[in-house]
Amino acid sequence: MKMNEKLEQKLLSKKIKPTTMRLLVLHQLMQRSSAIGLTELENSFERVDRTTLYRTLKTFEKSKLIHSIDDGTGVPKYALCLEGCECNPEDLHVHFHCTNCKETFCVTQTSVPMVQLPVNFELAEINMVIKGVCGNCKK
Repeated sequence: MKMNEKLEQKLLSKKIKPTTMRLLVLHQLMQRSSAIGLTELENSFERVDRTTLYRTLKTFEKSKLIHSIDDGTGVPKYALCLEGCECNPEDLHVHFHCTNCKETFCVTQTSVPMVQLPVNFELAEINMVIKGVCGNCKK
C-alpha cells in the first residue's frame, strides 16, 4: 500500500475526510518522534494558511487522531494518539519535556496514575509532564 493510501485509510478510519491539507499534516505528524506546536508545524510547510492548519489540528483532536499536550511552555503541542486511544483518562500517558532542546515526547509505556478525588469533584483533564534532559541531548 502506498504512503498516500495509508494516510487516507488512517483518516477515514477516524471518519475524517482526507483533504490535501489533512494528508500533509498527518504525514508531517507521522514523521516525528516528538510532539509539535502550531508555529513549528506551520514552518514545516512552504506556504500554508495558519487558520486552516489550526482547524485541521482541532479536527484531528476532536476525532481522537491526535492529542494536545500542555508541557508548561505555554504553547500546546500535538502528537498522534496510539491505535485504539479514545483519550479517556485510562488512555492517558506521561509526557517528557526536554529542558535543553525543548522537545516534548510521549512516554506511552507509562500511564498517568489515577487519582482518587474528593466527593463531588469532577475530573476534567489530567496532564503529567516530566522535565529533564532527553537521550539525544544527554549524548
